[in-house]
Amino acid sequence: MATIKVKLRPSSVAGRAGTIFYQVTHRRATQQITTDMRLQPDEWNAKSEQVTINTADRHLLQNRIDSDTALLKRIIKDLDNSGIQYAVGDVIKRYKSPQCQVSVLDFMKNQVRLMRKANRLGTAQNYEKTMKNFAEFLGGVNLPFSALTEQLIADYNAFLMQRGMVRNSISFYMRILRAVYNKAVRQKLVDQSHPFTEVYTGVDRTRKRAVSETIIAQLHRLKLEAGTPLALCRDMFIFSYCTRGMAFADIAYLKKSNLQNGMICYARRKTGQLLSIRIEPSIQHIIDRYTSTLSPYVFPIITTTNQAQAYEQYKVALNTYNRQLGRLSKMLGCGCKLTSYTSRHSWATAARNHNVPISVISAGMGHTTEQTTRIYLTMLENSVIDDANKEIIGSLI
Repeated sequence: MATIKVKLRPSSVAGRAGTIFYQVTHRRATQQITTDMRLQPDEWNAKSEQVTINTADRHLLQNRIDSDTALLKRIIKDLDNSGIQYAVGDVIKRYKSPQCQVSVLDFMKNQVRLMRKANRLGTAQNYEKTMKNFAEFLGGVNLPFSALTEQLIADYNAFLMQRGMVRNSISFYMRILRAVYNKAVRQKLVDQSHPFTEVYTGVDRTRKRAVSETIIAQLHRLKLEAGTPLALCRDMFIFSYCTRGMAFADIAYLKKSNLQNGMICYARRKTGQLLSIRIEPSIQHIIDRYTSTLSPYVFPIITTTNQAQAYEQYKVALNTYNRQLGRLSKMLGCGCKLTSYTSRHSWATAARNHNVPISVISAGMGHTTEQTTRIYLTMLENSVIDDANKEIIGSLI
């Protein structure tokens, strides 16, 4: 069986850092693999074959060494189990193969490219954001997937916490990095070692408040100057409510071709689920108000057929939409806060108040399971209960 040793080759120039290399020996034949890792002699323990410097870089360097040696040991084990005679050069050849040398950051960069090519622009942006953040943590070191150990992920988690991030933000980066890792596992670039077991990858649910049907009616009757951004904002909110809480992204990308035989037929951008909604008079009135013969879209949000430009227009429109909803909240004077999610939550609550079965609400909202809808409604109903409790105990003051 082949053996591996990690050594430091001192520099021939006094005061200059030496080079870490791996020595692989098999059947009395020895070959070396030179790395780009540089250390001073006093930063290396030759006996334990470990980095000794007490800096933030120590964990990254040691982790890279550990991952490289783990990969070499796996290659040796596979060759031993094959029952085929092999030489030390076969170990080196496999180690240097393109498949084994794919780095995490290079893999992520390629995933971003593929997502943009498939017009999954939002996901591509999230992957790129995570890639840049993880690269900052690595400090210029480009690690292979075998280096994504439980310890490295724990160190990355600590890095994010030290930057003051909340649990949901940390989980955002962890979930994307885990998805990248799992893709690499499926492509057999690394063996599954479950390095994300000890970090949080869930989503802390924040309270979402629906508004009553009375508030929705007041908003609908609100007198606004036609053709203004505020009027467009109000109409899109009402349109969303009337279309079972259609998400803003689906409204922005809704095309005239989605209107067929008195129905709105579209696929949710978030899940790809196909939905059909009957066009009621209140929906048709809003459609008629904005449909232009010059645009393939129903609403004047996206004005280009270029996918990248369209996505940028959507992001700008979403920010504008939420700002205008803030203005409308103040105009209503009800103490409520309207957001792009409020219409969806309000429709779900109104449907529940009208004794619509959860299975129907779930199908209407495009949820993939009824359990999602139950969690959704429970979250909303807690707000209603809290408001009722406030009125009840108000008499004590």
